[in-house]
Amino acid sequence: MSDTCRLGATGITVGRVGVGTWQWGDTKYWKYGRVHKREDVEGAFAAARDADCNLFDSAEIYGRGESERILGPLARASRGTVVATKYWPSPRRFRSTSVDDAIDRSLARLGLDAIDLYQIHWPMSLIPHRRLAEALARAVRDRRVRAVGVSNFTARAMRRMHARLADLGVPLASNQVEYSLLRRAPETNGVLKACQELNVTLLAYSPLAQGMLTGNYHFNSRPGDGRRWSPRFRDKGYEAAAPVVDTLTKVAERHDCYPAQVALAWLLRHPGVVVIPGAKYAEQARTNAGALDITLTPEDERELEVRTEKFKYGALLARPFMG
Repeated sequence: MSDTCRLGATGITVGRVGVGTWQWGDTKYWKYGRVHKREDVEGAFAAARDADCNLFDSAEIYGRGESERILGPLARASRGTVVATKYWPSPRRFRSTSVDDAIDRSLARLGLDAIDLYQIHWPMSLIPHRRLAEALARAVRDRRVRAVGVSNFTARAMRRMHARLADLGVPLASNQVEYSLLRRAPETNGVLKACQELNVTLLAYSPLAQGMLTGNYHFNSRPGDGRRWSPRFRDKGYEAAAPVVDTLTKVAERHDCYPAQVALAWLLRHPGVVVIPGAKYAEQARTNAGALDITLTPEDERELEVRTEKFKYGALLARPFMG
């Protein structure tokens, strides 16, 4: 598989394994400062860049801006880093100037002159999508933003945003949605198909189901952060995921690799998909990057397809409305 791809119809080239940075600076859910610290995420950044992973995805709400503050100096010191962040469509934001203000604040926290990929975090907004598109197009024209994306948009909403941006002379670069072996809804709700038809990159967040697909967690070994309260990491979640993790482990043994690498390689079969697993530590970043070295056999793919068929639809971990 190719190690890099373009972000949609833009001129921005990214590694097909990126890094999600929600864990960087988030003290409530991810327990930043207690479970992992600044030197840990700096090590994850360095390891990712050493492995030619250059896309780092943040958001203004991650750690109340702390993720951007951590990422900015690292990105400035590492040539070729592609920085993505996101605008939160809060109910208190009902004027299109809110987008301009949010961009300026993210730029200040990052310490950058331009954001490589700026995304609308969720489709629910008091500002009509057409006005959001106009604000984003202005930001591209004044060079504060290089490319525009959306996140958690349905296929229909994505097509409408793509058309509106095209009228303004700006391509829609990406749609970031949750996509993993435990949440295959993009394959059945039209998002993956629409991305392929429109030349929009699908950025797969939580491609390891927040760590469930690593094989590191089970009934008697649960995470020590906010994930312990997630349905995914309660008894029913473990019960649903166990057969998938068992299959991943068997496939990984055949390839002499980690289950997480198999889970990522399975997503990377699709040419227009880029995965952005979180990484708190250097070893996690190196392991994730290693997925690019794994080539699944038809037998591997059949086993995983059969084992995860139910997660295409309305099963516990596959909400069909996502994306």
